[in-house]
Amino acid sequence: MNVLVWNEFRHEKESEVVRDIYPEGIHGAIADFLGEEHATVKTATLDEEEHGLTDEVLAETDVLVWWGHKAHDEVSEEVAEKVKQRVLDGMGLVVLHSAHFSKPFKKLMGTSCDLKWREADDKERIWVVDPTHPIAEGLGEYIDIEKEEMYGEHFDIPAPDELLFVSWFEGGEVFRSGATFKRGRGKIFYFRPGHETYPTYYHKEVQKVIKNGVKWANNGGTPTPVYGNAQPLEEIKEK
Repeated sequence: MNVLVWNEFRHEKESEVVRDIYPEGIHGAIADFLGEEHATVKTATLDEEEHGLTDEVLAETDVLVWWGHKAHDEVSEEVAEKVKQRVLDGMGLVVLHSAHFSKPFKKLMGTSCDLKWREADDKERIWVVDPTHPIAEGLGEYIDIEKEEMYGEHFDIPAPDELLFVSWFEGGEVFRSGATFKRGRGKIFYFRPGHETYPTYYHKEVQKVIKNGVKWANNGGTPTPVYGNAQPLEEIKEK
């Protein structure tokens, strides 16, 4: 499996707080733990040519992991459309935290993907509501995160194909924090935690969910559907 971790890589360059938490960038931290289970894990960032998402790179990517926050508008429409098309063609997509507002995800959802939010060091408890799902493998009833940014309903997404996790925050809000979708031949997993000023991506259970999500999103080896005018499989007798 070829995994590509994409990140804006802006907060880490501009904020000492974020840089201290993720000295190799958020993409570097995610790639490190994904590399424990996947042989080929590469990274790409916003300021690279074509945002590091050339036709060649996308063509060889089985699962794309996307983190973005402050520069969604700087992703070119052309690249966003190419990512969307690759998902429709079968590439897996794992969308993390504020990448709910990323261009590829919004294009694939067809909605605003808006929500409530608050930065106030809220405790987050992520309840596992589908413990039979492969993405929940190895987890208990819930995941506790001591401090995170709050996301609250209403989350303007289509009804998920599968709802895996629901978050509760100590301010009282709840949020659909883990959801899957199928678009074309591609599988999409959205997972909420991961604000840049918290060390969330070092949390072992969060890492476990993302590892499981990458495995689930991989569509390698699935047959390509045949479309268009088709000859009959059986001989048709004249009437």
